[in-house]
Amino acid sequence: MPATKDRTSRGRAAARPPRPFTLWREVLTAYAAPALTAGTAGVVTGQQDLAVAACTSIAGTSAVVAFLVGTWLHRGGRPRRWTLTMPRIVLTVALVIIAAGAAALLGWFTAQWLPAHTPIPATPWLERLRIDLPVSAALATAIVTLRWRTTTAPPAQAGTEPTRHQGMSTR
Repeated sequence: MPATKDRTSRGRAAARPPRPFTLWREVLTAYAAPALTAGTAGVVTGQQDLAVAACTSIAGTSAVVAFLVGTWLHRGGRPRRWTLTMPRIVLTVALVIIAAGAAALLGWFTAQWLPAHTPIPATPWLERLRIDLPVSAALATAIVTLRWRTTTAPPAQAGTEPTRHQGMSTR
């Protein structure tokens, strides 16, 4: 008798619902993941400025953006209808462009405008913000948006409710 694969365990794993979207968990992950990865890279390569930026501007931006995007998407547990009906990739790309654009403007403002108009001196750390902020914002937005969409179901459209006999064979 040939060995066969257990198809029921694979079917149960695929049918398992995703873990619910919990904002604090997503924000904590958005902070910890870049802090650990960029911080480790900074330590291993001997780049002290990267190790410091990993825990401040990189991870901090990721956490703030994850909080803002997650709060906006979740909106008190009642998502906006268009965020559910729009294709997942289109929604993700649109939100990434908006978040990265806003973060790039903030990075430019911080690095260029502040030293020119305030007593804050221009430093290499301020220059890092021009790259750190938009990259962190784009990654955090993409991950939170995709994660949120996997936990939400699109609204049922009228006339698409399954009937009692739908999918059943009459043979």
